[in-house]
Formats: sequence, C-alpha cells, structure tokens
Amino acid sequence: MKKNIIAMNASIMIGLGSILAAPSVYAESISNLEKQKESIQEKRSGVESNISDTEKKIDNLQDKQMTAEDQIAALEAKIAESAKKIDAKNAEITQTKKEIEALKEEIKVLKERIAKRNEVLKERALSFQETGGDVNYLEVLFGSSSFGDLVDRVGAVATIAEADRDILKQHELDKKDLEEKQKAVETKLASLEVAKAELLEIQKQQKQQKQEKDALVKKLKQQTKKHEDEKMGLEEEKANLAAQEKAIKSAISLEHQRLAELEAARKKAAAEAKKRAEQEAAQAAAQAAAQAASQASQASETKKQSTSSGYSAKSNSSSSSSSSSQSSSNVSQAPAVSSGTFTRPSAGYVSSTMGERWNKQHAGIDIAASGTVPVVAAADGVVSRSYFSSTYGNVVFVTHSIGGQQWTTVYAHLSSRQVGEGAVVAKGQQVGIMGNTGHSFGQHLHFELHKGPWNYSKSNAVNPLNYIPN
Repeated sequence: MKKNIIAMNASIMIGLGSILAAPSVYAESISNLEKQKESIQEKRSGVESNISDTEKKIDNLQDKQMTAEDQIAALEAKIAESAKKIDAKNAEITQTKKEIEALKEEIKVLKERIAKRNEVLKERALSFQETGGDVNYLEVLFGSSSFGDLVDRVGAVATIAEADRDILKQHELDKKDLEEKQKAVETKLASLEVAKAELLEIQKQQKQQKQEKDALVKKLKQQTKKHEDEKMGLEEEKANLAAQEKAIKSAISLEHQRLAELEAARKKAAAEAKKRAEQEAAQAAAQAAAQAASQASQASETKKQSTSSGYSAKSNSSSSSSSSSQSSSNVSQAPAVSSGTFTRPSAGYVSSTMGERWNKQHAGIDIAASGTVPVVAAADGVVSRSYFSSTYGNVVFVTHSIGGQQWTTVYAHLSSRQVGEGAVVAKGQQVGIMGNTGHSFGQHLHFELHKGPWNYSKSNAVNPLNYIPN
C-alpha cells in the first residue's frame, strides 16, 4: 500500500513538475515574440522613413520635370519664331532675286539700245571723218536759200551732234546706274542669305536644345516611375509589417491566454495533489482491522478507474479516428502533413525553383498541378495578410514563431482564399485553392519562405526546398 502511495505521489509530482515548467517555456516564447514585435516596429519605422525620402525624391524629380517642360515650351516658341523669320527671309530672298532678274532684263535692253545708238554714231563719225566735215558744210552752204538759212542749218547740225553726245552720255549713266542697282541688290541678296544661314543655325541649336530637354524629361519620367514603383513596394512592405505586427500581437495574446490556462491548471493540480495526499495519509492511518475492507474498496475503485480509463481511451481513439478521417477528407488532394518543422503546402510538381529567372530574382518555388488543388499552411501561425495583389494575385501571408524565430510563408496566385487576416491556422490547415491569378502563367502555387518578416527586397527569403519534404 505504501509503495502504491509513493508511486502515486511521484506521478503527481512529475505531472506537477511538467505543468510548473510549462509557464517558463511560454514566458520565454512571449519574450521572444515581444522582441520580434519591437524588431518589426523598428523596421516599419525605417520603411516609413524610406517612403518619406522616396516621396521627396519624386517631388524633386517632378519639379525638375516641370522646369524642363517649361523650358521645352519656351524653346518650341523660339523655334516657331525662328521658322517665321526664316520664312520672311526666304520671301525677301525670292523678291530680291526677282528684282535682280528684272534689273538684268532692263540692263540687257539698255545695253542693246546703247549698242544700236553707238552703231549710228559710229556711222556718223565715220562719215564725218571721211569727208572731213566739208561735205556737210558744202551741202548746207549750197543747199541754203539764204545766209540766215545757212546759219540755221549749221546750228541744227551742231545741235544734232551735241544731242547725240548727250544721249550717248545719258545711256552710259543709265547703264552705270542699273549696274550699281544690280550690285546693291546682289549685295542685299548675299546679306539675306547670310541672315538666313544665321537663323538656320540658331534654329538648329534650338532644336538640339529641345532634343536634350526631351531626353532629360524622358530620363526624369523614368526615374520618377522607378521611385514610384519603389514607393509602392515600400508601402506594401509597410502594410505587411503592420499586418505582421498585428499577427505577433495576436500570438502574444494567445501565449498569455495559454499561460493563464496553464497557471489555472497548475493551481488546480496542486490543490488536487494536496487533497489526494491528505486522503492517502488518512488511509495510511486507518486501522488494520479496516484494511481488508479498504483493500476491497480500493480494488473496486481501481476497477472503476480502469473501466473509466478504458472507456476514455476508446472514446479518444474514436474521436481521433473521426478527426483523422475528417482531416484526411479535407486534405485528400494535399500531401500528408509531415512531422518536420514545415510541411509541403500543396500537391503537384516543382515547376520552377528559387533563383534567377527572366533577369529577376525568383524568391520562391512554383508547384504546379491541375484540377482543384487545396493549399495548406506549412506550419502553425497567424494570418498576417489575406488580399488581392496585382502581382501575387490572391495571396495569403502567414507569420510563424518557431523556437523563438519568426518565419513568414507566402501562398500566391490562389484562385480563392479561405482565411482572413488575424486567423490562427494550424499546420496542414487549408488556406486556399491553387489558381492562376495576378502575374501568372498557368495554374500553380508560388510559395515563399522568409526567415524573418517579408520585405520588398525579399532579402530574408530562403529556399523552401531546404525545409519542406520533396
């Protein structure tokens, strides 16, 4: 009997010891979670600072872009003004060329007239030279009717000769004037051509400046787009960090709840142990005369406990079998839950591994399969995000705390999501259905595993194939 009491007390103390040890384990887990929460808060603060810096860069680039666009508008106005001036010069040049052609025609006609007049004068001069002038005077003398008529005739001849000389002189003056006009117009034409060339050079420089400003605006737009994409990524990272912080808080709350339950269980176990010890002590002090009755009573009690225990085991076995059957039914198309830290998230074959792909880093693995394929949580955790992303499509993020280390798993391109943010999920619990949403080509699951929180650069990503069963 004493041996039975000692064994029973030892069993109670062992149970109590395990219960008493559990709170310290949970307290350590809470401490780790608190540290993770602080780390996430620091990272979130850093991301917010980066967002602010990126917004300043975007504002600065947009200011530069607006300035460059204003300069382009001014250059376009100058180019248009230069084009008008060039058109005006072209019109002047055309008109001047017409004037030159007209002057050339006038000079040509005048030259012809002068040439004809020169021929007439030459003939008269030749005749005068051959006769020495006598013939004319004799003709005038003998042909005159009187001396007065003679004088008139001599005066007329002299007048005609003087007139011929004046006409010839005037022709020469007209010719010289026209030639000077032609030279002046040609000088004007040359000046216009120089002015036009200068305007064309100015316009060329203006167009070159505009091309440079266009290239600058294009570059500024590209830089702005890059920073806007970076800002979007940082905002998504900020949202994920906020969701992870919320998930960590939920995990801390759960740990506190478990700790409270364990404390209550510890107190209850201690009270029961004390009560049982008092009962055993009372039984040990009972009279020897009542030993047989006590043994009979104890045997009866033992039988009842055995029967109750057997029934409980049977009930538990049945419940376990039912649960197993139900679980098997829920994940009938998914691989069996493994005993390792992480289980495989879905059935199918690995169609793409982690590494360089399409000149970008593929931060996870792709598991492909056809039909309706359930996707399950790779480990116990809290859903930090459940939303639709332009790249991930329907995606679920789960935050895990395993041995004091934070992990994050990502399940992307789902056709549907079956868990919401803040939900507590168990390892192997279904979180969605494999699909082809977001930036995806064909039905598959894109699965990422991050040792720590998810971030935009995915610097915490590790190869899932090193952690899940093949």
